[in-house]
Amino acid sequence: MRRTLTTLTTLGGLAAAGWGAARWNLQRLRSNPDPFDLDTLRRDPEGETVRIDRPDGTRIRAVVAGEGPTVLLAHGYGVSLKEWNVVMARLVEEGHRVVAFDWRGHGQTTIGTDGMSPEAIAGDYVAVMEHFDVHDAVLVGHSTGGYLAIATLLEHPEVAERLAGLVLFASLAGDALKDAPQNQAQIPLIRSGVMERIAATDLLGMPFAASIFGPGASPAACRVFLEEFTSQDHQQLLPLLERLATTGYYDRLGAIGVPTVVICGEQDSTTPRWHSEAMGRDIPTASNVWVPDAGHMLNWQAPETLVAAVTELSPG
Repeated sequence: MRRTLTTLTTLGGLAAAGWGAARWNLQRLRSNPDPFDLDTLRRDPEGETVRIDRPDGTRIRAVVAGEGPTVLLAHGYGVSLKEWNVVMARLVEEGHRVVAFDWRGHGQTTIGTDGMSPEAIAGDYVAVMEHFDVHDAVLVGHSTGGYLAIATLLEHPEVAERLAGLVLFASLAGDALKDAPQNQAQIPLIRSGVMERIAATDLLGMPFAASIFGPGASPAACRVFLEEFTSQDHQQLLPLLERLATTGYYDRLGAIGVPTVVICGEQDSTTPRWHSEAMGRDIPTASNVWVPDAGHMLNWQAPETLVAAVTELSPG
């Protein structure tokens, strides 16, 4: 009995210490500065909302604004076109026509009968380009959005004629589990449904979001990321997540002939450095840009870096 009481007391002490450490970590995170306020980050980008219907029943939401050379913005996994609110406003001010869209299963875009394969979503990318009669555009793919942009160029090589450039923004060409302890821990939690419950609590959810952002994570940006992440039905997205985790396009990157800029935060644990190094090396026309002291959510951490890359690639 004495041994049992001692064990319970020890476990209780460890639990209390862990709880205290978690609360201290949350308080420290909340004290970080916010480059953009919560209301700004919660807004969808300003522009005209357009719906594009696909043959399999998928209905794509896109938002278009501005005039000038076209920029297409494809968001990352588990969020929506909302992630582009800061970037889109800046690109419009710089004289671009900007199209942001929710890819299937995210935001306000549905999943049709063709499901969640990269091939099906590549067809959606093409449909967006055709709907807006895109020519000489810069295609920007953040994270999984970049993986899907690569799939689009490989599955539909004719779309290269519509593009002046490609930006792979904190992105990858697949193999998301390789040399990525963060993904090795988080992807199984998404599969099991546990991650949605973690993300719904401040004590665990805010540190999860901070791990995506990296050092100095903005509390407001973490909050909006969690609101976006918990609004998606991740169980419907599992077929894509499995492909992203276990297969890749690295052996086919040499077939991409579009001028490409590969941008990566030096503290990105979600798409570690080796992904950007490989894409910068193996895409024949690619160059690398490294962002110091930044993690994975460069859309809110380093929007000026993306605007500069788009300006470099955009015609005129």
